[in-house]
Amino acid sequence: MPPKKRARSSAKSNKHTDADAQHSEVSDDVAQLKTGKRKSHWLMKSEPESRIENGVDVKFGIEDLKALPNQTGCWDGVRNYQARNFMRDMKVGQQAFFYHSNCKEPGIAGLMKIVKEAYVDHTQFDKKDAHYDPSSKADNPKWSMVDVQFERMTKRFIPLTELKKYHLQHKAKGGPLKDMALFTRARLSVQPLTAEEFDFVLSLENEDPR
Repeated sequence: MPPKKRARSSAKSNKHTDADAQHSEVSDDVAQLKTGKRKSHWLMKSEPESRIENGVDVKFGIEDLKALPNQTGCWDGVRNYQARNFMRDMKVGQQAFFYHSNCKEPGIAGLMKIVKEAYVDHTQFDKKDAHYDPSSKADNPKWSMVDVQFERMTKRFIPLTELKKYHLQHKAKGGPLKDMALFTRARLSVQPLTAEEFDFVLSLENEDPR
């Protein structure tokens, strides 16, 4: 099936109850304070390989984003409260890594920018959509999305295996990736990055694969 003409995230598998939502929001705020993580850059996961859910192919890789009109699409389907809250914190112009997940070789494929701040995710009301949520009501929608625009591919694909080596090294000896959410909160499909984390990861595109 051809990819949908809208972005697809892989967050919807991390569902929570409303009680969990409150706990998530509080614990997330605490985590932000502990790490001092300023939400200025992002890492956003999506699946580049076909996977059918509820009759819909949820595939959406960076090449799919590039193929959209104006290379812009909505990042819908997020069904995790922390990930949703992070999207609600996003500002126009902020950059994000496009991360390929749930595939043969996960990792960072390119960069995109936020071009529209959080608004209601229409897929929560669509019974035919893979991310339909019958508990969400039109007068009190649970889920939000943002619009993103392709900026460029990274000079080389930066695999998860390489990032993990740096994370472990920095965790042991100190370094910018020691608290990277990709490893401390791995299940989140939308994650904040500090400017230091973002700059270090971006610098890897100019390095030989490790």
